[in-house]
Amino acid sequence: MQPQMMYEYLVQARRRLFDWIRPLSKEQYEREFPYGLKTIHATLLHTAGAEWAYSHRLQGQQVAATDSPYTPEKIRSFSELETAWSTMAEGTRAALAGVTSWDEPVAYRIYPQGPGSPAVRITTTRAGVGAQLILHEAHHRSQVMSMLRQMGVAAQNLDYSVFMFAREQEPA
Repeated sequence: MQPQMMYEYLVQARRRLFDWIRPLSKEQYEREFPYGLKTIHATLLHTAGAEWAYSHRLQGQQVAATDSPYTPEKIRSFSELETAWSTMAEGTRAALAGVTSWDEPVAYRIYPQGPGSPAVRITTTRAGVGAQLILHEAHHRSQVMSMLRQMGVAAQNLDYSVFMFAREQEPA
């Protein structure tokens, strides 16, 4: 698997997802659902914040959730999120391109109950961090697609093959 290629797929699928979100009203964008992170806004902020953290971890940097630029206090609207995430994509690309050994160990701490709570030490490899960065977004993207479909948006078919496989029409 080539993490940089997988990330390019995410970026393309994200653009299509954003095309479905852009026309939503503020009320729809912030509508609560009984699963996941409750709203499209909260789910996207969480997903972008995770990408931010994982890209820093790929570079050997320890970051805390409180350092994230992707919080409801810092990003209040979809247009702000779309702009910020598009800008961050260049940093993520650079972080992925900068990995020289995907087998290199990575260790970091998280605080599941928030700052001041007991820490949990996570140990993996750069490949593990890269896989989590990619799969985490796919997981939450499906939640957002479910929310969109419940609002009548035909959000479907973001398969890898749709974006990344060459296709040509053959004669009948």
